[in-house]
Amino acid sequence: MTGIYKSAEGRRVVEQRYREHLDAWPVPREELRIDTGVGATFVVASGPVDAPPLLLLHGSGANTTAWRGDVADWASRYRVYAVDLPGEPGFSAQTRLPLDTDATASWLDEVMDGLGLDTVALAGMSLGGWTALDYVLRRPGRVTTLVLVCPGGLGGQRFGWLVKGMLLRLLGRGSVRDSARTVLGLDDETAGPILDDVELIFDHFKPRTGRLPVFGDERLRTVDIPVLVIVGDRDVLFDSARTADRARGGFTRGEVRLLPDVGHGVFGQTATIREFLGAHSG
Repeated sequence: MTGIYKSAEGRRVVEQRYREHLDAWPVPREELRIDTGVGATFVVASGPVDAPPLLLLHGSGANTTAWRGDVADWASRYRVYAVDLPGEPGFSAQTRLPLDTDATASWLDEVMDGLGLDTVALAGMSLGGWTALDYVLRRPGRVTTLVLVCPGGLGGQRFGWLVKGMLLRLLGRGSVRDSARTVLGLDDETAGPILDDVELIFDHFKPRTGRLPVFGDERLRTVDIPVLVIVGDRDVLFDSARTADRARGGFTRGEVRLLPDVGHGVFGQTATIREFLGAHSG
């Protein structure tokens, strides 16, 4: 069975690239496997074991290496737990949890309990941002501070880029790399290694389909912890202007950064996030 991959060989290729990135992790790390009801969850832990915990959730079509540009900075102040979401191209179970139930929150309960964590600062990007916000809404007492980077669940989800990319590929005029460049808002000159990884993954990986559930305004107003939302104004996957508006009007303790000329790939926010977390620690 190939599961979330197009072939067994494709899975091997993706996992080999992932292992290469883990072996080049910029700080000392521990690799942990937490047993949950949906199977094992893979976690990369970095930083002092007695430091405040910071838990990270990557986006769809990715794994914990999405945070490799941030972890060296954050691990100097936090015990950082970068978690592979189930059903994505990492080392966690291949099961994809239903997003309209308590399933993802229950899974994250098991992960946190397995790590021995009562409360955490929580950061997520894209699907990981949706998962993080869903968790805060369902388990408000377990998260102290929330960071959402290009999150789903606030602004509308767009599919125009996907349809265009599929048509171009059918006509022989596009590629996985072209689609990735469009979605992330990057070009080869500035982000060749990132596009290399995205291209390799999506050559072999079966992406999720369907829309992420959108959170209602009344639910957002129940969030009473500090929230930082960072989005790019050229995001073609989510309506970032709507995301920013809803975050400003919905979170009672929210801060919003709408970055000019930035797509769905939001990078270079390491210091901004560190300063936000530091300002709201304790």
